[in-house]
Amino acid sequence: MAEVLILSDSHGLTNEVVAIKERHDVKWLIHCGDSELEFDSEELQGFYRVGGNCDFDVRYPDEQTIELDGLTFYITHGHLYDVKMNLIRLSYRAEEERAQVVCFGHSHIAGAEQVDHKLFINPGSVRLPKNRMEKTYAIMQWDDPSDITIHFYNLDGEHVEDLKQSASL
Repeated sequence: MAEVLILSDSHGLTNEVVAIKERHDVKWLIHCGDSELEFDSEELQGFYRVGGNCDFDVRYPDEQTIELDGLTFYITHGHLYDVKMNLIRLSYRAEEERAQVVCFGHSHIAGAEQVDHKLFINPGSVRLPKNRMEKTYAIMQWDDPSDITIHFYNLDGEHVEDLKQSASL
């Protein structure tokens, strides 16, 4: 089973990022921005990462498109696409990149939603969550694109059951 851990909006946390990374035995790691750490910081080693509106290291890319085990992922923070308003501009950009999975942050609101043939995942924030108490991150699992599950976890690694989502691309 393929698994990717998705994290965002850690806003300066270091020990917590390392603990999350070490807690889960996953092949891939994504950070959707606003780490507020240097691009080459030890805590972010192993992560595909993008810059957010609070990241000032110019080495961060604004976006990345990657392929993981048969799925194309588009990664961005979201501030350049007005994700606090709606996902339309982000969806258009993901379509240009031919992405099936869109990972973003910025709003600090955890959730996953499938719209047509695209899966949008916002892991929430492990520092300053909005709309709920839990500080969250996500793990997406799949055997094939027709059988995807997104699990959300709190900062202590406990499953947040009501956020769990399934998708089929």
